[in-house]
Amino acid sequence: MDLGTANTLVCAPGLGIVLNEPSVVALEAATGNILAVGHEAKSYLGRAPGRIRLVQPIRDGVIADFDVTRLMIDHFLSLVRKRLGGRAGAIVVSVPLGVTPVEQRAVVEACEQSGIRTVRLVSEPVAAAVGAGLPVTEPVGNMILDIGGGTSEVAVITLGSVALSESVRVAGDGMDQAIMRHVQRAFKMGIGVNMAEQVKIRIGSAVPSDRPRTMAVSGLNLVKGSPSTVTVSEGDVREAIRECLATIVESLRNALERTPPELSGDIYDRGLLVTGGGALLCGLCQRLEEDLRIKVRMDADPLTAVARGTAKVLNEMPRFEDVFIN
Repeated sequence: MDLGTANTLVCAPGLGIVLNEPSVVALEAATGNILAVGHEAKSYLGRAPGRIRLVQPIRDGVIADFDVTRLMIDHFLSLVRKRLGGRAGAIVVSVPLGVTPVEQRAVVEACEQSGIRTVRLVSEPVAAAVGAGLPVTEPVGNMILDIGGGTSEVAVITLGSVALSESVRVAGDGMDQAIMRHVQRAFKMGIGVNMAEQVKIRIGSAVPSDRPRTMAVSGLNLVKGSPSTVTVSEGDVREAIRECLATIVESLRNALERTPPELSGDIYDRGLLVTGGGALLCGLCQRLEEDLRIKVRMDADPLTAVARGTAKVLNEMPRFEDVFIN
């Protein structure tokens, strides 16, 4: 299970991705009863009346609301059990680098209370590297950048362990917020997080393109107080997320500077692998190559790399015993 800030994915060995839902829960404000989870709950963002409370229980990759996380995990695993026609006896869950023992225990307990007997944890970059097919258990340096919803994590992995890492709380959600702020400043218009995410996906870019794109964006005119539509350009989005990208590049530079010489040589030969939803930003690999002067490639399916990795680790536990963090 990839228990992410933005989305939760479950991958079963031999079956692939069996669940991919937003990590959002809609609760009845008065009673706390669940009204919707996942895609349906996310559609309520910015539209829900006061009687409905929307909760994103995973913040910066860790559990911020244990009770709601437990309800969400239980709901998702019940869906998986129905689709698979059975009960899961063991699960491997990815967690961010630097997660505290208290946060680790919260993840384990949330899964155990949903009926899972064996719960093992693995760090997200390691899971992503395994999912992408990197030789993480061999004596060779593998560098990976995983850009999720709440955090961007850089790791150099060798012999099944993280040799060094950098983590910044700037990722996909931060870019969405930056786009919202830019549209408010530049166009005096307020937009919701779902609209900002669509702008990022459709016309976001890390470098100028040959054919700059534009998009009609609807929101609330903050001057007139009425609905309005403006045209946002690719350049507007690039300016909005400029600081986010600069922070991610700086974290990579810091990691490269701290990398021992032998591992640096491996990284120069093998390059950097980028995974996570943020990897899909147009021109990101080109931008990183220009700034860092190393080869950069994106995983074939960056959105599911972490989930695929957890399934592979679960299926080959003896081989990957060294990668577990609990």
